[in-house]
Order: sequence, then C-alpha cells, then structure tokens
Amino acid sequence: MRNFLIATGAFTITVGLAAVADAQSMQEKIGQFEFTNSCAACHGQDGKGNGSISGYLNTALPDLTQLQANNGGVFPVTKVFETVELGPEAGPHGTRDMPAWGLRYRMRAEQDPDFILDNEGYAKLRVLALIEYLASIQEN
Repeated sequence: MRNFLIATGAFTITVGLAAVADAQSMQEKIGQFEFTNSCAACHGQDGKGNGSISGYLNTALPDLTQLQANNGGVFPVTKVFETVELGPEAGPHGTRDMPAWGLRYRMRAEQDPDFILDNEGYAKLRVLALIEYLASIQEN
C-alpha cells in the first residue's frame, strides 16, 4: 500500500509539473504571437528596431533586446507594462508615436459578445504575455 501511495504521489507531481510546463510553453507562444502581430512590423522580428516599416517612422526605435542591459541588468517590467498598455509618454513637443496596445486589446474584447474575460483582464493577459516574451529575448 505504501508503494502504491508513493507511486500515486509521484505520478501526481509529474502530471502537475507537466501541466505547469505546458502552461509556461503556452504563455511563451502567446507572447511571441503578440509580438509578431503587434510589434514586429516596427521593432523587427528580432526586436532590434529594424522592422519593415521602421524606415517610415519619424523616430528611431529602441532595441528591445537591450531593455535589461539598459536598466542595470534588471528587466524593467513596470516601465514596459506601462509603455505597452498606455503607449510611451508624450514628449514636451510631441505625441505618442507607439499605439497604446492595451486599448486595442480591450476594444477586441468589447467586439466579441461571447468573450469569456472582461475587457481589462483580457488586455492585461495579452500585455503580460508580451512582456514575458520580451524578457525572454534579452541579450547580455
């Protein structure tokens, strides 16, 4: 009986760990999907600011693989969240060049009456998945 309980416990832990790994893998895929669909045209598929339309923009784009290096070795989660959610801060003489993706994500949820998450939750999940992906592409 003891061996059965140990085997059952080990199986349960293994299945639980596999589920966590699958959830992490799904989160990474969602983040990469968000980046490809919302960011890559400007920032480039590699995140270095060389997207297909970057030459048509009025400003140089940041190298998104250097966010951590440019912040003392710490990935700036809050700053990145605010930038993606609300768009970058407007300068004293300029407008916000980057779209506020959080607003776009909330609009998507509003358009689908069968959507299971509230607008705010849906937007935040997408932004957080994107941030996790950006954290994963940081270079030293």
